[in-house]
Amino acid sequence: MTDRRPTVRIVDDRESHRPDTLVVEEPLEIRVDASPLAVTMRTPGDDVDLAVGFLCTEGVVRNRDDVRTARHCSGNVVGEANAGNVLDVTLAPDTPVPSVDPTRNFYTTSSCGLCGKASIDAVRTRTAYPVADDDLRVSVETLAALPDRLREAQRIFDRTGGLHAAGLFAPGGAAWCVREDVGRHNAVDKVIGWALRNDRLPLRGSVLLVSGRASFELVQKASMAGIPMLAAVSAPSTLAVDLAAEVGMTLVGFLRGNRMNVYTGAERVVADHESTPSDVEVGVGRQAVGGRPPASA
Repeated sequence: MTDRRPTVRIVDDRESHRPDTLVVEEPLEIRVDASPLAVTMRTPGDDVDLAVGFLCTEGVVRNRDDVRTARHCSGNVVGEANAGNVLDVTLAPDTPVPSVDPTRNFYTTSSCGLCGKASIDAVRTRTAYPVADDDLRVSVETLAALPDRLREAQRIFDRTGGLHAAGLFAPGGAAWCVREDVGRHNAVDKVIGWALRNDRLPLRGSVLLVSGRASFELVQKASMAGIPMLAAVSAPSTLAVDLAAEVGMTLVGFLRGNRMNVYTGAERVVADHESTPSDVEVGVGRQAVGGRPPASA
């Protein structure tokens, strides 16, 4: 996930030559039943989670049973030096294979999960997991503590300063899964892919926190996974707020310390004594932070 590059460091007109640790960015081609579907620029690691999470948020699969296998191929899209940058997902026999619409360019970059979409209508994918009726309640104190918990779990960020993170949290603040990637949408796909492979969709009663801004595609991805609350340490966009309101999701922005802006679904953000902080009742363990799924996944 990291590599070293030579640099010239200048401090107060003094130069020093030293290597710097950088985050790795490489292409990943996602294939479905051996047919190319998408190429995304990502940080290598958790590629299976990324691929199946992407397919979930694009509406191709809905649960673990829709995926038969997911494995790296020996071939690749940019040469033998990058072997392992192709991952093929085989769908279950009764799962429809997606068709590549010529109006939809499936190439995505590390900064934009929706590049090439023909129109807003094309990305307003309807989810199988409505969130409007989710009775999640999270206290102000719990929300305020989440950015620090996400930051503590970012192992690679400490060495590079160049990665986004997404974390899935219980109502009481326990971290279920944290993933890092050079792309914000990739980090979210990795978290959702982890949940899908562990048969935990829909993600009712959960909070998704992202380290950057809350854009339209991140709200859409959270909606596709049945996540009722999305929080971001930075600003949301107008389309993000509009979509969150449309699907009944709580959207929190500028989550910094004890300050936050709640743009939609404010009824889920409550005073400390009104929250439902149980981490056990929702049936998801605590051991998943940056870790491996159970052997059965």
